[in-house]
Amino acid sequence: MCGRFTLTSNSDELQGRFGFPSEFTDSEFIDHGPRYNIAPTQAVLTVTNDGQRRGEVMRWGLIPFWAKDLKVGARMINAVGETVSTKPAFRAAFKKRRCLVLANGFYEWKKDGRRRLPTYIYSKNSEPLAFAGLWETWKSPEGPVVRSCTIVTTFANSFIEPLHNRMPVILSGETQALWLDPLTEDPANLEPLLIPAPEDLLTSHRVAETVNSVKNRGPELILPLSEGDLEANSDSRLFP
Repeated sequence: MCGRFTLTSNSDELQGRFGFPSEFTDSEFIDHGPRYNIAPTQAVLTVTNDGQRRGEVMRWGLIPFWAKDLKVGARMINAVGETVSTKPAFRAAFKKRRCLVLANGFYEWKKDGRRRLPTYIYSKNSEPLAFAGLWETWKSPEGPVVRSCTIVTTFANSFIEPLHNRMPVILSGETQALWLDPLTEDPANLEPLLIPAPEDLLTSHRVAETVNSVKNRGPELILPLSEGDLEANSDSRLFP
């Protein structure tokens, strides 16, 4: 699963790494500052390809074209990779409307009684990540057009599994091109991409429970807990 993530890289790094033009029309979105607690229904940065890569800001939570209102999107923040080619809400987008959802890391939680203890997960080399995504265009009955997206998930690798049984599909530089290729529609070519990232790609550390509230948005959210905090709050052996 992926229910909360970060995007902290600046526009130059993201544009250079993911190949969308520097004249990205929503550049103020990423130049506004780092984001440490991106939540469902908020704006996220994606990369699409209609013959040319484009950076696009979309609403997180895919709204199918047939939805009666945008509230549906809050239940579609993730798409299960094993069924994405057949599920009615996602199958058309899987063939024709794929994107990258850009992030620097994501959060996962371990239950401890009534508490939810968060861990921040990110690349070992601190480089930004590209989640496999799908997008749709939805027109509100009132007139506004909304572009929305979902993050495709797969079963967890051995690194993530102690925290959760699923994780976002993280595409490598090589697989990003195929995922975005507008001429590729055959599920037989796309489904092999929907696999867990290598165990040695990621690292993690425990963070404070303040990230549990979407109202908290500062850089302190990704700071590692001290050894003293870990001993006082939980059994750190439960966490990678």
